[in-house]
Amino acid sequence: MKKAIAMAAVVGMIATSGVNAEEKAAAKADPAKAQQIASTVCVACHGADGNSPAPANPKLASQHPEYINKQLTDFKSGARMNPIMMGMVASLSPDDMKNLAAYFSGQKLAPAAAKDKALAERGEKIYRGGVAAQGVPACAGCHSPTGAGIPALYPHLAGQHGEYIETQLKSFRNEERANDPNKMMQTVAMRMSDKDIKAVAEYISGLH
Repeated sequence: MKKAIAMAAVVGMIATSGVNAEEKAAAKADPAKAQQIASTVCVACHGADGNSPAPANPKLASQHPEYINKQLTDFKSGARMNPIMMGMVASLSPDDMKNLAAYFSGQKLAPAAAKDKALAERGEKIYRGGVAAQGVPACAGCHSPTGAGIPALYPHLAGQHGEYIETQLKSFRNEERANDPNKMMQTVAMRMSDKDIKAVAEYISGLH
């Protein structure tokens, strides 16, 4: 009886191991498979290598794959509202989105540059130290001092288009974008003035 129970346990472990192996294999992304989608569907707004030529559109190159995949998934589900992106992802499968995330994360970022030195200096103070009087925490706490971010919740920000950063912060503040976990970004942005937002965005664009 004991032998039978032991044998059953071993079989169960083998079966579970097989399932886990299949899950891991299914979860592994293939960036090569996403290259055609990137060069035909994504290229107009984000560039074939993820370095968007338009400051209104985000750079995806070197972004955390987990973050890219989450945003694509949120666009598809409607958790993040954007008519253009929702249309673009409508025909993408979960594997397509994982593959695209892996593809763009593997591309080299061509960083933007801050244009207003004085504004960037103000933004640096907020990014690194927050605004205590307004209850604004330091951006570096979640996005790191270098702007590298922390996968999968906190995106890589360094070198991103300042215009895009500014737009997203205002969208969080106005509750037009609400796919941030526990309303973290909404809460922070609601405490920031237009000048604060513009300054932080300018600093981030030149952060390398």
